[in-house]
Amino acid sequence: MSESERIKKDAPIAVEMKNIVKMFGSFRANDGVNLTVRKGEIHAILGENGAGKSTLMNILYGLYQPTSGTIAINGKQVKIDGPNKAIELGIGMVHQHFMLVQPFTVTENIILGMEPMKSVGRVNMKAARAKVQEISERYGLNVNPDAKIEDISVGMQQRAEILKVLYRGADILILDEPTSSLTPQEIVELIHIMHNLTKEGKTIIIITHKLKEIKESADKCTIIRQGKYIDTVDVADVSEHDLASMMVGRNVEFVVDKKEHEFGDVALKIEGLYAKDYRNIDVVRGLDLQVRRGEIVGIAGIDGNGQTELVEVLTGLRKATQGKITMNGKDAYNKTPRELFDMGISSIPADRQKHGLVLDYSVEENLLLQNIDNAPYSKHGAINFKAMHEHAVELTQKFDVRPSGCEGNPAGSLSGGNQQKVIIAREVTNDKDLLIAVNPTRGLDVGAIEYVHRYIVDQRNKGKAVLLVSFELDEVMSLSDRIDVIFEGKIVDSIPGSEADENQLGLLMAGGGKTHG
Repeated sequence: MSESERIKKDAPIAVEMKNIVKMFGSFRANDGVNLTVRKGEIHAILGENGAGKSTLMNILYGLYQPTSGTIAINGKQVKIDGPNKAIELGIGMVHQHFMLVQPFTVTENIILGMEPMKSVGRVNMKAARAKVQEISERYGLNVNPDAKIEDISVGMQQRAEILKVLYRGADILILDEPTSSLTPQEIVELIHIMHNLTKEGKTIIIITHKLKEIKESADKCTIIRQGKYIDTVDVADVSEHDLASMMVGRNVEFVVDKKEHEFGDVALKIEGLYAKDYRNIDVVRGLDLQVRRGEIVGIAGIDGNGQTELVEVLTGLRKATQGKITMNGKDAYNKTPRELFDMGISSIPADRQKHGLVLDYSVEENLLLQNIDNAPYSKHGAINFKAMHEHAVELTQKFDVRPSGCEGNPAGSLSGGNQQKVIIAREVTNDKDLLIAVNPTRGLDVGAIEYVHRYIVDQRNKGKAVLLVSFELDEVMSLSDRIDVIFEGKIVDSIPGSEADENQLGLLMAGGGKTHG
């Protein structure tokens, strides 16, 4: 055992939650959960979607009150009746979906509600900016305090959220699914930042499904399954398979079972496509791509190389400026989302809350967004609520959307992972000729990832075309029959999935290697 590991094991307890129970009506979200976190530790909370992880952390941050159980902070039993009390106790939380005002600068967001004032009643922006800059430099966050939130990457927005809780004096940081929207490089940088924070005496609790990241970052891991405490383990002493098995209660296969088969005719064909981003700059530049029936084509690339704009063009959310798109031989260039859906294109969008769901609508309604006017769900303009309910019950059970019986609940009340399951259930069962899947397993646990991968391969085996856009290189490599590497808005190489090498792909993604076409 190293000296730093010994110090952490002997460090005083920062957080102790005992026998935490949280009821929502008759549903028991937390059922006697225990959590012990020592000062200076990175402690992971691991569990399936809907296992109660976020609920437990929302209790620690004061957003929920426990039905029963006790909480002690730094050895003293406390009642955390709201976020203000949590902040007073030195607890800060960075939520999975950021709470930032897009037109404001980083500094303006960080000081919101805690503005340093001048004697004449005006905000002392100079002092605020200096403090933000000092915190940013001290912890290696490297955020521009003058940048507007709407102009910076998701990774930088997350750093701004971390800065916000540090500005408020947090010693205990809760990070909810901190890597769910980050690129691989941003994930590496975040782990480095977390280690910098603990070296300065901060304590970090992370909620995550990503076993690799737990192994790379965490000292301890507490596993929760269906609301119950399972175990707390030293991360160094367990494998990723051990963690996965404890989380889902069974052995999990990490290898996708995908047999070779014959590909069919070309379903989607793109030629010489150009598209601009929000700055009116060309980010898709003469892109050529095709996907055949019965084929999964994976797009590998670093975020910001035109993937987002490409998908938006293919789903009718953005107009291309030049090029040709055909779907099943028919013109699909600059069509509306409805026209593209009717032509045989379904999609799992990158932003589930913005483009995938109507959060205030029920799960039942979200599962039929595109088909509510079709039989048997509608007749002569009237909705058949019985058929709609039966459809929702079937899909929520088939795709293991939790909690069970949630069909009438607003989609926004579900955890992020279960919101993703609702979208996947809807799009897969739409039975279209082309499925565009963008980061389809974002926020899902390993058991659910295994399930989703099986459904994507099943679509391919049924002769459907699949275009997979994912920042998880392992996912692209394991699922794709062919991998097209995108760099600066063009496909620079096309490699059979069976021949793909991680190092080769990494080089191509960074701009090395040959140009295709």
